[in-house]
Amino acid sequence: MAGFRRYATYRVATAASAFTNTVFGLLRASITVATVGAAGGTLAGYDARTVATYAWLTQALIGPVQVFQWTELAQQVRTGAVAVDLVRPMDLQAQYLATNLGRAAYMLLPRGLPPLLVGALTFGLTLPTDVWPWAAGAVSVLLAVQISFACQFLVNLAAFWLLEIRGVMILYVVTSGVLCGLYLPVHWFPPWLSTLAAATPFPSMLQTPVDLLTGRLATPSAAVGALAVQLAWAVGMLALGRLVLAVATRRLVVQGG
Repeated sequence: MAGFRRYATYRVATAASAFTNTVFGLLRASITVATVGAAGGTLAGYDARTVATYAWLTQALIGPVQVFQWTELAQQVRTGAVAVDLVRPMDLQAQYLATNLGRAAYMLLPRGLPPLLVGALTFGLTLPTDVWPWAAGAVSVLLAVQISFACQFLVNLAAFWLLEIRGVMILYVVTSGVLCGLYLPVHWFPPWLSTLAAATPFPSMLQTPVDLLTGRLATPSAAVGALAVQLAWAVGMLALGRLVLAVATRRLVVQGG
């Protein structure tokens, strides 16, 4: 709840982000619909309506999943303030994860809903009418938030060795943005790039939640399989973060103390 209350205070920033996401949604939907049209009306199972839905859903999930950079922990390490975080009675990773979940819960409606409404009015959306895709999609979004956090937490831990991680973070944002399906569906990738993406946690951050929410994974068994992959990535990346954090804190030296 602390994370929810913290981010709820930035109402103007949230409104500005929702507006920006909506503008880019119009651009992305237009480009992807034109691409499908140039391909003859369908491309890798997407028609104009479904690919527009894909573009708008990914825009809606950018904020809650936090696809772009997060460097709060790295800044704490650089200034030495992380020493205060480490002496608190709560685990450092758990502190930031709880705050991030609260942030995501707040961002879901004020930042995610406006792009979807504009998308429905301008392009139309193709969404399932059954309950189970929505239920599976909700679980998938929750897992996507945790996977995204776990990955960025690992990148932030590089600050214990590098202090300045802007270059590493830029590389991460570019790579994850491509492989998670932010710019275009992973299903449009050539086979070699699709195989590479599948070997990373990034498609589980956007492509999988959107596939579930749009009913592309048409059977409960396919949905359960996708959620199992997400769960494995979430547990694995969080466990790796704990391991790296344990190594990092053993070498931490705070200047002046």
